[in-house]
Order: sequence, then structure tokens, then C-alpha cells
Amino acid sequence: MYKTFSEAKEFVEEVKGLAPDADKVDSVICAPALFLQQLATSTEGSPLHIGAQTMHEEKEGAFTGEISPAQLADLGIQYAIIGHSERRQYFNETDASVNKKVHAAFEYGITPIMCVGESLEQRESGSTGDIVEQQVAEGLKGLSAEQAAQTVIAYEPIWAIGTGKTATAEDANEVCGIIRKKVASLYDENTAQQVRIQYGGSVKPANIEELMGMEHIDGALVGGASLEAESYVKLLEAGLHA
Repeated sequence: MYKTFSEAKEFVEEVKGLAPDADKVDSVICAPALFLQQLATSTEGSPLHIGAQTMHEEKEGAFTGEISPAQLADLGIQYAIIGHSERRQYFNETDASVNKKVHAAFEYGITPIMCVGESLEQRESGSTGDIVEQQVAEGLKGLSAEQAAQTVIAYEPIWAIGTGKTATAEDANEVCGIIRKKVASLYDENTAQQVRIQYGGSVKPANIEELMGMEHIDGALVGGASLEAESYVKLLEAGLHA
């Protein structure tokens, strides 16, 4: 929940001429719902894609204040973050609701960015692997192998969101490897190699190259460090060297 529309539009105008070509790096800006239509229009023909920060699983209904996958698809929105840790923590989203939203996203041609991650207490108790495996299995339940391969899975440890704390590149890679292994057990090795796994949690220009150099980390889900145009472009450029 950052930036006014004027600030968001200025940001996009500055970034879209500097972003690497779309065939080299997938660049997605997930903006507040209020801005999606205007930003989608302003980025047409540019390397940037516009995504939603969340969505409801139903096409329509008495869900005041929500935004549906049908509404997003009609605007040409191609991505939606689903199950972000803040949505789970503050808005009661569960593994079951995440799964419904993932299915709805595919029904309307939207690529889900499905978030998984453990709390500090869970990490300290040694249950990170179990928690993340459960979230992956529940989130992907009922998807075909083709759909699973198209899903973006973002590992974002709750304890690293907005705290300035970052998992070491080795720790992040280990958990992303657990995610890939779980996908392989649910489907097959080919599907596991196709799925894109991101790390999110205090990612910034200073650490992204090390993170992106890890075997199982295919991208980054970035928060605060993506709010300034110069920083955002540096993050994208790091993807060219991964």
C-alpha cells in the first residue's frame, strides 16, 4: 500500500524505458487495484507487465471491496500475487483459500505468484521444511502438471518481510530446493525444473546478485527496494547476470 496514482504513474514512466527486454527478464509491477487499468494502458508495448497484489477466487458476487479474476483479466492483467504473508497474517487467508485463488487465476489466464513461507517461531522450531512443503502441496492441489509448471512460487519467510532481516543466500536456496523437490514429488522432475521459484524477503540491489546466483532461485519478489525507480532497474539488471 504505497504510492499515490500520480507517484505510481511517474514511477512507471521512468522505469519502462530502462527495463531490460522482455525476452531477457520478466519484469512485473504488482500495483494497488485502483491503478491497474491506467498502468496496464501506459505499459502497453513496453517490457513491463502489470500484476495485482491479490484477488478474490469468485468471478462475481456479494464480496464488497474485493476484485475478481474476471475483472483483472478484462483489464489485461497477467499476474496476481496470491497468499502473500501479509494477506495470510492480517486478512485470514489460508492454504485452502490460496488454492481456490490459484485455480481461479488459471481459469482466467492469469499467472499466479503463489507465496509460501514460515514464521520466526516455526523456523526456530526447525519446522520450516514441513511448513513450506505443506503450503506448496495445498496450494497446488488439483492443478495439472502444465498448470503447476506455469505457476510462480515465491518463498518469502515471514520473519524477513519488512524487517531488514534476510535469509542467507544458502538458506534461501535450501528452502527453494525443498520447494522444487516437493513439486517433483507431486508431479515429476520436468515440472519441477520448469516452475519458477522466487525468493522474497528484504531483497535489495546489494544482495540480489548473490541470491540470483543460487541454483534453485529463479527470481525475486521485492518489496521496499522496488519503490524507487533506480533501485528497481538495478534489480532487473541483476537478472541479466543470473
